[in-house]
Amino acid sequence: MMQTATTSPSARPDPQHDVVVLGGGLAGLTLAIQLKRRDPCIDVAVLERRAHPVREAAFKVGESTVEIGATYFADVLGLREHLETEQIRKFGFRFFFSEGRTEIDRCTELGVSKLLPAPSWQLDRGRFENFLGDEARRLGVHFHDQATVRGVDFGTGDDAHAVTFESAGESNTLSTRWVVDASGRAGLLKRKLDLAQSNDHDVNAVWWRVDGFVDPTLWSDDADWQARCTPPDRWRSTNHMCGPGYWFWLIPLSSGAHSLGIVCDAKMHPLDTMNTHEKATAWLREHQPRMAEALDKPEHGLQDFLFLRHFSYGCKQVFSGDRWALTGEAGVFLDPFYSPGSDFIAMSNTLICDLIDKDRAGQSFAPYADIYQQLYFSFYENTLTIYQDQYPLFGDAQVMPVKVIWDYTYYWALLAPLFCGGKLTDIQLLGRLRPQFERGRDLNLAMQAFLRGWGERNVAAGIEGSPLDGRFLNQHDIDWFHEMNRALHDALDNPAFEQRIRDNVARMAWLAAEGLQRARDTHADIDDCGLDALLQASTTEHSLAAIWYAAAA
Repeated sequence: MMQTATTSPSARPDPQHDVVVLGGGLAGLTLAIQLKRRDPCIDVAVLERRAHPVREAAFKVGESTVEIGATYFADVLGLREHLETEQIRKFGFRFFFSEGRTEIDRCTELGVSKLLPAPSWQLDRGRFENFLGDEARRLGVHFHDQATVRGVDFGTGDDAHAVTFESAGESNTLSTRWVVDASGRAGLLKRKLDLAQSNDHDVNAVWWRVDGFVDPTLWSDDADWQARCTPPDRWRSTNHMCGPGYWFWLIPLSSGAHSLGIVCDAKMHPLDTMNTHEKATAWLREHQPRMAEALDKPEHGLQDFLFLRHFSYGCKQVFSGDRWALTGEAGVFLDPFYSPGSDFIAMSNTLICDLIDKDRAGQSFAPYADIYQQLYFSFYENTLTIYQDQYPLFGDAQVMPVKVIWDYTYYWALLAPLFCGGKLTDIQLLGRLRPQFERGRDLNLAMQAFLRGWGERNVAAGIEGSPLDGRFLNQHDIDWFHEMNRALHDALDNPAFEQRIRDNVARMAWLAAEGLQRARDTHADIDDCGLDALLQASTTEHSLAAIWYAAAA
């Protein structure tokens, strides 16, 4: 438990550091590196409880990146060479609707046959954080490992803050202008300032790492099925084995291990049915028997096993005009289904860097702390709607593919272009785009409710199950979908960017109309959840059904 330091403000010297970061994991080290890359003269100290170097593979969960996080690591921080040589290029997300089934080649598969243009990576967190620690020190960051934070005493006005920590049995105090909490779920400042806030997304997770790679392509002898992907490297995907109320992940790690995990709706799959490795294995035998069979081999030795109850949460405040901030899991955490963890690190770190830049330039930054917090919380709240109360859909091979492509489209339409285009802190631009973002938000809220209702109607009609038809819903062959991914890294001036966002929101409206029509083909009287009122009358020569059937042909 962190205690309040006793340093007297009147006795506090001028700041030794510009920024002290509490926590030297993914969020804290990337923030330190970003600060130094923006201004090599800034003085940054990082306090990390663990000893470095850390163990590879079985170290921390959160290995899969998507476009925002990948752009942050590769381009903003300049770490592309490490990612390309020391980590695994991700083969996209892949979904198998395989509840209770052993014939994986006869289950509906959703994913890409070839890599999409915008790259992302699977991260061995131990290997990556060791590299980040070395890079931070190379850039001049004061990185103290085996340092336990004992207290933070906030200065008033322009007085420095004081951070007390213990290392090698000795107590030390640092004075600093800024304090940033990147301590993860320890939540040092969150606990001190009573900032914890729950949400209604009631989900649990268990995860473990095993020796060796687990390759789903080897689960079938069907040559045509194996050749669906070029190259035939399904193992490099973040593979999702889906069923009602849950999904199971497989993520490869560059040190030669595989990360595995069950994430589930607490009401549908209680944690006490899987909170030991033995229970989790028995659960797999029932729900994902082909997965259980693959793991029942001596070469897949167990490395670790962990679980988290109700892992999703919010926070009352993350940025302050009093020169403190929270980033990463010290602030908010959503859900791992679409791997947004590194995205939210990228966004919060970038907003914090801008606040610190303004302060160091002598500008008034406190009003921006309020604006950036509203922005960040809106990202959190809007993204939460993608997950909350949606887990019952996960086994529905009719609705879930529509939901996945909708969720991707929403992400690539608004949030991802904003970050990848370097527009996150352009307040004037965001003000002009506010109507488009609000329209996108309203469409998403209605669409998530509609998808949920569609799934409920399928359950009532007994048609929610995944037929053993072996369909491959190939996202790579959907031209507009491929183009949205490619366009994330277009360099656009503000007028062109504004037009891009308008076009993207129009794409969302078109897709919502197509999804609504597809549901009405089965349930003519389905509740539209307000979609009709949001959609402008339009016609299109394409249909969502035609896209899917063409992709599966």
